[in-house]
Amino acid sequence: MLKLIISAYACSPNMGSELGIGWNWCVQLALHCELHIITESEYQERIEAALSTLEQGGRMHFHFLPVTEKVRRMCWNQGDWRFYIYYKKWQQRAADMARDICRQERIDILHQLNMQGFREPGYLWRVSQETGIPFVWGPIGGLKQFPMAYAKDGSWKMRYFMGLKNRLNTWQLKHSRRVGNAMKQASLLISSIPDSYRAIKEVKGLESVWIPDTGTVVHKNLNLDLDVDANLNVNLDLDDNLNVVWAGKFDFRKRLDLALKAIAETGNQRIRLKVLGSGNQRQETEAKALAERLGMAGQVEWMGNIPNSQVQEEMRKADLFLFTSVNEDSPTVVMEAISNRLPVLCFDCCGMSAVVTDEVGKKIALTTPQQSVKDFAEAISYLYDHREVLAQMSKNCKRRAEQLSWESKAQRMVEMYKNLNTNPNPNLNHNGKDV
Repeated sequence: MLKLIISAYACSPNMGSELGIGWNWCVQLALHCELHIITESEYQERIEAALSTLEQGGRMHFHFLPVTEKVRRMCWNQGDWRFYIYYKKWQQRAADMARDICRQERIDILHQLNMQGFREPGYLWRVSQETGIPFVWGPIGGLKQFPMAYAKDGSWKMRYFMGLKNRLNTWQLKHSRRVGNAMKQASLLISSIPDSYRAIKEVKGLESVWIPDTGTVVHKNLNLDLDVDANLNVNLDLDDNLNVVWAGKFDFRKRLDLALKAIAETGNQRIRLKVLGSGNQRQETEAKALAERLGMAGQVEWMGNIPNSQVQEEMRKADLFLFTSVNEDSPTVVMEAISNRLPVLCFDCCGMSAVVTDEVGKKIALTTPQQSVKDFAEAISYLYDHREVLAQMSKNCKRRAEQLSWESKAQRMVEMYKNLNTNPNPNLNHNGKDV
């Protein structure tokens, strides 16, 4: 059985985003490998409680490296650039811990798992140089560009920030010495989305393998028999409401305003929207005021932040998941929708472009915010009138969930680990395949 060291700063059971990425990857990999997982200690109690419930828990050895509460607040306050100063120091400590583990154990693979932003590759690549142990990095994210046509509706500060971030991403990928060294040392690079694959290929001239950073859960108990209407996710009665769910933080890039405007544009009072999530006080006030101005306040139910289990339940009761973000890697909520056999309507960009196929949803092109409102409204109206299309998409979600499952990712990853273990030379194993 292969032995791995995994650096996963963010890791916790029953969480989404980076925390869920770290946890789910490790849980599935531990079915096939023995893991030494270096992580931050904020969720240590949850992790240790969950390990006792897992059959493979004995193969998951956690090594906790704490940071201060101040640094934790910076971490979860997305956009706080000060965090990277402390995060770099944490990665140096993680590398020192990895060296200690290597002295005590026979390690086969070093894997820099998360956080997945490309600008902080950690230092396991140096441990690889020192020991000759193959180094894997990824899924690598943060390489998509914000579509500036969708920044025009924001404040001048937002437009400046997004434009600056686009330029910095390109500059850092080209010129960051540590990023370049880590990529050159890697025996395998994993791209989180097609944008990452293209950027690594075009800027660094290196191949990578595309594997979405998030995964689906295959629910064995969901009856997907189209002959049994009561067990369908979709209500086929055109006299009933079409129940739409939107989920996420009220960040500008999520473009909740487009979702509200699109539903208002349909002019159909039977289309109802549940908004799962929240923002700061200003963001929430502005969103609710917009719904009032659009004359659709009665069509929107503001659910706020609710437990993940309730999010799953709301998805299972809905007919359509509306996802209007224009800047993502592989969104956890989209994977959750597919897991819960809920068809998805989203932009044809970022991770969604590859995850959402015509069989399980509809995608609209990036154009302008004004045109997108019309395009989303047209798609929603079509699906309102063609519930049988939604029903078929709901049924198709089962097969797509199996293709994107955490289990399938882990199995693919282990095969690549084994290949590296017999052929450890850097950059010989990249094939760029869609997995």
